[in-house]
Amino acid sequence: MVVAAHTVRVRFRGDVAGALQSAPVNAPLPHLILYGRPGCHLCEDAHEALLALLARRAETGLPVPGVVDCNIEDDEAWHARYAFTIPVLTYGDRELELATSPMKIGRFLAEALDGAPEP
Repeated sequence: MVVAAHTVRVRFRGDVAGALQSAPVNAPLPHLILYGRPGCHLCEDAHEALLALLARRAETGLPVPGVVDCNIEDDEAWHARYAFTIPVLTYGDRELELATSPMKIGRFLAEALDGAPEP
């Protein structure tokens, strides 16, 4: 997947930032992309859950990719594809629509980053 030349933000907050920045670095990982829109409380909740799960990974020494927030309002194709399914989390060719719970996001990360099968 190619991210077009639109506004994207990589955000880290508080203690999560420190944990993620101190994570061991091996080979660079592709970024996790979180599609959403401003004012979407589900998107904000998904972002917070994602950062918390990634911080836990970093604390245990597991590889942690960066997170890129993409506003679907910035691109017509993103809007057409994701308007009714945000928040959407992607990693490479994997996609999780309606990424609304930490459990769902955690399973997605385990499968995408560690190759763990989905239950």
